[in-house]
Amino acid sequence: MVKKLSFGEIALLLVILALVVVLLYSVVQIADTLLRDGDSTNPDATSQGITVDGVDYFPRQDIVVILVAGIDETGPVKDSGAYNNSGEADMVTLVIIDKTAKKIDLLALNRDTMVNMPVLGVDGKYAGNFFGQLALAHTYGSGLKDSAQNLKKAVSDLLFGLEIDHYVTMNMDAISILNDAVGGVTVTVEDDFSAVDDTIGMGSVTLNGKQAVSFLRARQDVGDQLNLTRMKRQKDYVNGFMQQLKIQLDKDATFATSAYSAVESYIVTDLTSKGLLGLVEYYGDYEVGQIYTLEGKSIVNEYVEYHLDEQKLTQMVLDLFYDVKS
Repeated sequence: MVKKLSFGEIALLLVILALVVVLLYSVVQIADTLLRDGDSTNPDATSQGITVDGVDYFPRQDIVVILVAGIDETGPVKDSGAYNNSGEADMVTLVIIDKTAKKIDLLALNRDTMVNMPVLGVDGKYAGNFFGQLALAHTYGSGLKDSAQNLKKAVSDLLFGLEIDHYVTMNMDAISILNDAVGGVTVTVEDDFSAVDDTIGMGSVTLNGKQAVSFLRARQDVGDQLNLTRMKRQKDYVNGFMQQLKIQLDKDATFATSAYSAVESYIVTDLTSKGLLGLVEYYGDYEVGQIYTLEGKSIVNEYVEYHLDEQKLTQMVLDLFYDVKS
């Protein structure tokens, strides 16, 4: 499923992409060097080729793929001190930087997608697989880099071993900080939030930070309680956030730097701060292309399960990440 978006309508990246936009305006303040903890964009580090219906495909060499996720946790990121944690990945998206077309496409993944994910044992080492919602992959590990890497592995396995170059995860409390920093975000509320936050009325509402978290995180006792509906709210919120962000950037030349500093402790990534800024410097003038979603069916058992259409999944992976071997 493909939907053409304008820059202000980027869905599902929520705070992460909003942050990237913030960083874009502070590029002039950073050095030219791109510093990374590990650069896996070298062709030697790509995943293996695959064969589908007798046709050989090889991984595209002209893309950079970044996993971004919003984690359902409050406060700055911290070590759980154990092999598991309570932070589910509520929003999971792949940013696909296409260096040939000079555009950035997005692949949004439903957090309820049923996948085989790695399980970490008491020593933090691989201890087998578990079939469950994609969001749970982040709960294995300390909540820091090992959890982010476990989520990255689950997404990679779902997409037939796709090589994901980098990851950025962020705790959801950053939403409140950035929401208030831009002066509040106006949205149209179409679902009844009275059971979750009775301060959120219906119709046009300018959300404060606390309300924004409820608007974006709440699912139970709101509307049809489906994640697909929540994803729509997240898209609407990002649109409103972008409008407010542009206003603040026009008013205050230092806003970008201060906003990044305010949320830096809420981020886990394999990129250094200069590396993240460097990505924007190198690719910040690219156009926003399209947002893709994986088609499937929601089934309600003990919890909501989103089962993908395997044939359409295969075609999407081939279209986005592979070329036919010549």
